[in-house]
Amino acid sequence: MGGEPPAARDAAYDTGPATTGRATPDAGPRVVALGGGHGLYASLSALRRVTERLTAVVTVADDGGSSGRLREELGVLPPGDLRMALAALCGDDDWGQTWSRVVQHRFRSEGHLHGHAVGNLLIVALWELLDDPVAALEWVGRLLGAQGRVLPMTVTPLDIVAEVQGADPARPHDVTRVRGQVACARTPGKVRSVSLVPPDPPACAEALAAIENADWVVFGPGSWFTSVLPHLQVPELARALTTTRARRIVALNLMPQPGETDGFSPHTHLEVLQAHAPDLRVDVVLADRAVVDDPEALDKAVQALGGTLVLADVAADDGSPRHDPARLAHAFVQIFGTDERARWDGRDCL
Repeated sequence: MGGEPPAARDAAYDTGPATTGRATPDAGPRVVALGGGHGLYASLSALRRVTERLTAVVTVADDGGSSGRLREELGVLPPGDLRMALAALCGDDDWGQTWSRVVQHRFRSEGHLHGHAVGNLLIVALWELLDDPVAALEWVGRLLGAQGRVLPMTVTPLDIVAEVQGADPARPHDVTRVRGQVACARTPGKVRSVSLVPPDPPACAEALAAIENADWVVFGPGSWFTSVLPHLQVPELARALTTTRARRIVALNLMPQPGETDGFSPHTHLEVLQAHAPDLRVDVVLADRAVVDDPEALDKAVQALGGTLVLADVAADDGSPRHDPARLAHAFVQIFGTDERARWDGRDCL
């Protein structure tokens, strides 16, 4: 029962907002944002203000909450991170904001619907009707008026396996293998590395095309081991990300992720990235200046990846560890608008 929305697949990446078909000539750079959950939501909320030619490539390893229940019962991809990405791409008008609230709404009941997000059920219904995960996401994007495109990184549900040191406090040096995104995030100890099961899942073809044709690829912010690094564990995606002619940005988190990166400094995140993807080169690392205690150590880690460090004020004013969409968008505008890296003088401050 395959199907696809009209004018939704004119080209692998040249489609602009799902409501308009092709992007206009001044639609901005072609940008691919990688991640999942709240981190990807933050980057997409900013990037949709910067470019119309935006694609989110989303991790599909969630096994908790509504997504985990649907995955276990129906054998589908976990829809939650995909739903959040679509919600982030909704416009600021009444239509966009209303639909954003609708798809994010969770039922509260004493029955089986409790905790399910409306958007998760909508996505899964379209997957069953169309038997095409990419076409189904495009239909949802058109309904929401999403200003960009959302793709799964693979059409195969995945499990994350983490090597965790000190999971047993009585044996702090022992390393334990933990399977599942929720378990990886909640197991005490220090995550050393992650891998995927199955180890060689097929990458989403449309995601590969988007990366190949991109001007910029954005990693992060987000849960480092369970949202950002999994993309680099899919062999086809890893090859595409290391060989693309696009420039690569790493947007760092504002604080360590509880249960995943406790005690990590900003430069530790980059060292872990390099350990998981030694062939990956990075052009820009964007960090909030207020959270960088040791800019020299961070700059050294950035240079080891072949990039330039950019410090900017991108955090929200309320003191929470959230990126402010407008400030993050401004930082992206400044970075995308700089065509010559020679114009950057070391740690550029926006």
